[in-house]
Amino acid sequence: MNLKFTYTKLLRVIFLMLILLPTLAGFTYALLYSFGLTGLLSEGFTLKHWTETLSDFYAWKSIGFSLMIAMISVFISFWISLFLVLKLTKDFQKKWFHRLIFVPLCFPATVMALYVLQTFSKSGFFSRISYQLGFIDQIESFPELTNDAYGIGIMLTSVLMVFPFFTIYIKNIFDAEKLNEYQQLSQSLGASSLQTFWKISLPILWRKSKLTLMLYIIFVMGSYEVPLLLGRQNPQMITPRIVDKAQRFNLQDIPQAYAMALMYLGVVLILILVTSASFVQFFKRKSDA
Repeated sequence: MNLKFTYTKLLRVIFLMLILLPTLAGFTYALLYSFGLTGLLSEGFTLKHWTETLSDFYAWKSIGFSLMIAMISVFISFWISLFLVLKLTKDFQKKWFHRLIFVPLCFPATVMALYVLQTFSKSGFFSRISYQLGFIDQIESFPELTNDAYGIGIMLTSVLMVFPFFTIYIKNIFDAEKLNEYQQLSQSLGASSLQTFWKISLPILWRKSKLTLMLYIIFVMGSYEVPLLLGRQNPQMITPRIVDKAQRFNLQDIPQAYAMALMYLGVVLILILVTSASFVQFFKRKSDA
């Protein structure tokens, strides 16, 4: 028994080391590079790169734009998934419908972005159909849905990629928490369908899924291929902006790229802490004491 416990503990330590060591190594290297302590043009410790990055309006704009795109995408995906689970509960029993939900999950981000580009761009499928049907006078009159200033194409692609997972996830919560029984019980006591949804179903689903929603917000914020294909230079999402800084011919921009990456990491950590249940419970215990 002790040998088995030691073996399990050793495996956990090895697993944590495999995860943490590369992450810590990358973080340390980025930190040293941003302070001028390493790199091709290193001249010793300096706060210059951090000062320039923290005062860069476009860096903060990229972070804010990325957060907005991610929150809207996850919000729309959540409500689409919720609608499908609540309104098509019986259809989930059918194998074909259950398999159909998995289809979008088979496509990588690049493929999904190319699909949206070929379908919704000014020279894409819907613009040509609209022109042939006489809805628009010329192809250029089609609304700008890709490479636009509001990130509509990025949000559309993110929703197509995220909502299938949310649908499966929410359906599993729905079944595990036996929400059907709670709904029937509340309605038998006189509650309306709307009251049942707002007072029972939604609070339970939100409590169980809020951390997953936040992780997907971080996932969408950090996406690279989708904003690279469907975004634009201004406003630009944070990951393409960091890569642009790091891969330009100007080597002076590389420390700023690392500083920007660390700044983005700080924002992500704050988001995780704010939504973490342990973080909330910590402050609750403090207030109770």
